[in-house]
Order: sequence, then C-alpha cells, then structure tokens
Amino acid sequence: MFKNIMLAVDGSTYTDSVLAHGIELARAFHSRLQVITVADIRVFEWATAIGADGFVPIVPSGIYQDESRKLMEEKCHKVLEKCAEVITKENIEFETEKVVGAPTDSILERSQLADLVIMGKRGEFARWDKKRLGATVESVSRSIRKPILVVKKEYRPIKRILVGYDGSEHANKALQCVGNIGEATMAKVTVLHITDDRELGVQYCKEAERYLKSYKITVGIEMISGIPKKGIVQYARENNYDLIAIGAYGHSRIREALLGSNTEYILSLAECPVLLAK
Repeated sequence: MFKNIMLAVDGSTYTDSVLAHGIELARAFHSRLQVITVADIRVFEWATAIGADGFVPIVPSGIYQDESRKLMEEKCHKVLEKCAEVITKENIEFETEKVVGAPTDSILERSQLADLVIMGKRGEFARWDKKRLGATVESVSRSIRKPILVVKKEYRPIKRILVGYDGSEHANKALQCVGNIGEATMAKVTVLHITDDRELGVQYCKEAERYLKSYKITVGIEMISGIPKKGIVQYARENNYDLIAIGAYGHSRIREALLGSNTEYILSLAECPVLLAK
C-alpha cells in the first residue's frame, strides 16, 4: 500500500525518529523513501519586509542575506547527507531533495506523489516553543490529502496499534491503513469505539471487525464510554500502544472552533505516534 514514503526532516531532535519509522515501514512494504528538507525562504523575505517597512526602516545588507542563505544551504546539505548515510546502511532505495520555499507549501506539493508522509511532532525550534504540536505539522495535517504519520522524539517498533473507529468515512480509511500496516509489520490491532450508545457501538464494532477479517492480523475489539478524544489518548497510554490511528478532522472548522479539534487534541497529547487518515 505504501510504496512511496516521504520523510520531511529538518535536522531537529525528531529527525532520528522520522528516519527510524520510515525505515521500518519501507522495509515492511518494500518501499522507496523520499527524504526532503526545506530551506525556509520566508526568513529572508521577512527580514527584508520588516526592515523596509518597520518603524525604523533598516534593510538587511546583501552580505547578511548572502551569509544567512549560505548557512541555511549548508545546514540542509548536512541534514540530507546524514539521512543518506543512515538509510544507505539499511539497503533501502531512497532519494533526497532540498526544497527552497515555505515549509507547509513545499511539503504539501511534494506529498502529491507520496502514499504516506512522516513528520516529527515538532520542529527545529521546539526548545523555544512551549506548544505541544509544531505549527508546520499542524498546518500540513489539516491540508494534506494523504495519510500522515506524526512521530514522537523517541522511536520504538510498531507492535501494537490502536485505531479509533466511529463509522465515519475517514475512520474507514484509518481501518484500511491499520489493516495494511498490521499485516506488514505483524502488529496486533485493537479497534476502540467510545460511545454512550451501546447498541450503536456494537454495530460499529461489528463493522470494523468484519472489515479487518480480510487481513492476516490479530484483532481485538474494545468499547468504552466517555469523550472520544480523551478516551483514545488515555486508553493508548494506559495500555502502552505503539501507534494510534484515527480519521483526521472529521468535523467542520466552525464546530472545531466551538468545541475544539479532536485531531489536534490527540496529536498534542498522545504519548505515541499518531497516524491520520483522510
């Protein structure tokens, strides 16, 4: 299913985990890896715009811009060089690419030819940013049309997968992803449905179980009551799952603004990687 896997790296402390998860899945699916890093051109555009239009108009010198660009280019080269060194040892087919542009736009553009995108939960400025979810991964996860795996800093093999299922279109796509990953990695899969309507819950659980019978995997079914986004995070933490899979952004932006986004909540608070399916 995932024959072309894109890894978005930035040299942060999450890069090792992105690589490790990419290698694990590439080996399981006999995939090709596409490793990209983005030279964020907005840094130079912002400096010039602020300098020219600010309260005290000071335009950055050409030397400053040239040196800054040179340092960024060198950093991107070293990041890709290190990634290539790691993947080469694993005997996996891959290519690397440096992209110049805005990170979100560049990743979305390149993702069109990928079956799966893997990114770190936060980026290179994580040490100064107190948010639990990086701005780039949040933006990409909203707009991307392909499955995206958001990983934590620490890597561990995928042996136990929890998939949240509510019968929605995106949740059905999450089931498909989980079936393929579970079969390829020989991971155990648990379908979790959270509801206060037991009759409806039984129906959804049977649906998911029936669908997953087509895959050569061990499947467990769990149904609990409570708030879905909180229940998924808590259940995964208490039972030590290696991966959570959910259908992403299933509600309108207006409803999310009023009630909060289930997807962002799970991405921010989950203690294991999260796979978003759309």
